[in-house]
Amino acid sequence: MNTMKAIGLTQYLPIDNPASLVDIVIDKPQATGRDILVKVVAISVNPVDVKVRAPKDRVEAAPKILGWDVAGIIDEVGPDCSLFRPGDEVFYAGSLARQGGNSEYHLVDERIVGRKPTSLNFAEAAALPLTSITAWEAFFDRMLISQDPSVNDGKSILIIGAAGGVGSIAVQLAKQAGLTVIGTASRPETVDWVKSMGADYTINHHESLLPQLEAIGFPSVPYIFCLNALEKHWEGICEAVAPQGIVCAIDDPISPLKLTLLKRKSATFVWEFMFTRSIYETVDMIEQHRLLNRVADAIDQQKVKTTLSQILGPISAENLRQAHKLLESNKTIGKVVLEGFV
Repeated sequence: MNTMKAIGLTQYLPIDNPASLVDIVIDKPQATGRDILVKVVAISVNPVDVKVRAPKDRVEAAPKILGWDVAGIIDEVGPDCSLFRPGDEVFYAGSLARQGGNSEYHLVDERIVGRKPTSLNFAEAAALPLTSITAWEAFFDRMLISQDPSVNDGKSILIIGAAGGVGSIAVQLAKQAGLTVIGTASRPETVDWVKSMGADYTINHHESLLPQLEAIGFPSVPYIFCLNALEKHWEGICEAVAPQGIVCAIDDPISPLKLTLLKRKSATFVWEFMFTRSIYETVDMIEQHRLLNRVADAIDQQKVKTTLSQILGPISAENLRQAHKLLESNKTIGKVVLEGFV
């Protein structure tokens, strides 16, 4: 078979428009170099999918394929590959610089691919790669949090937006690192979800942060991980972070942040963007392969669990539009997954 099914776009349209994401048939690629060709079994959606697809005045000459969370089976490996063989089950998030994984087969560099946890099915595994990489890099590469729980005894972290995809795995990784985890959530169902992921406390991100933290015994926190509405929370973050603390964020503020609010505390602000290594093909690009394998080990050892919250059905343009619509509502809990092609 030299062709494959995919979901793509040529115009950037509102998600209610049936042409925003369409079913297409394209050529099946071949693996060269360090690329592997993966038979896609399940995919997940992330806010980055929505951001890339957002309406804009541009038309693609060839269909653009989105999708940066895949679980599947290796169909073919390039001649320079050394990490995997055909038949291996894998999970990964891909590269923003290449076509996404919303297709029957997908090419990806093996250095950003991990082994699929053996204890999870493909749908459960597809919920994890992008968010796991984001949280892992934020904690251990950007914020320089120790992975040794004994080092973090007595230390706390505030995770703003803890019920979402990244938040759900971030809570678990922070607990594994020995931190006291305070997650924000505003609805009964999101509070329950965050607690089920292992958070020690929850506070409401629609209210001032510091008074709520003080009420539960935290006059400040050494680590703050902000996953959404950074601009809205900025002043509260600067009030709540401990002297010499570290703040990490992943979203894009509409206007410049007033970084001088951190100066008196000598606090650090860092960005996390999980596509940096793959876009620039950094010398340490293989770290994403290694960290995904460590996440898989933690899952198989029952130290971490999937953040899958719902499966919308098979992989099709109609179901993918519904998934994008859910993300645009800003009310999703955990991760939304699609599984199998019809």
